[in-house]
Amino acid sequence: MTYRCLLQIVLLLCFSTTALSTNYSLLRFQQRRSVAVCQKLLRQLPSTPQHCLEVRMDFQVPEEMRQAQQFRKEDAVLVIYEMLQQIFGILTTDFSSTGWSETVIEDLLVELQGQMDHLEPIQKEIMRRKNFTTGDMTVPHLKNYYFNLVQYLTSMEYNSCAWTIVRVQMLTNFAFLKSLTGYLHD
Repeated sequence: MTYRCLLQIVLLLCFSTTALSTNYSLLRFQQRRSVAVCQKLLRQLPSTPQHCLEVRMDFQVPEEMRQAQQFRKEDAVLVIYEMLQQIFGILTTDFSSTGWSETVIEDLLVELQGQMDHLEPIQKEIMRRKNFTTGDMTVPHLKNYYFNLVQYLTSMEYNSCAWTIVRVQMLTNFAFLKSLTGYLHD
């Protein structure tokens, strides 16, 4: 390999790292703003009536969501992306029994889609390079957790109490997402 080829490879790697680094800085800003918007929208939906507390259940929240854990930025991207996809999927199911504002839900879905659009190129690059450590282990735990939420909604026939319990879970999810964005640094 010639010196010139080696220099080109080094410059290409430096440029790629700088571009990705810049994306992480922008991504952190975008995600924090968007998470705040999503939390605000979720809070606009009616809160949990007292009688709904009787139908709560343990959704087996992944340990990673319960305890502050160090994530590399690449792992945080994978986890954030998975959570957003799962939340989006849940919110596109039948919530007609809730009396929730369709406008608020549509705004929430638009915001979630925007977050996923910002994350997707970086997520694909991470997966292509296999540049992650704990993110791939956390994703199956998350899938199981969201599966439990969907099963709960189904078993409760998507009634308003089930949705209000799931809404509380989503608020908790967005609090976790907010903390995950802190790992998106250069």
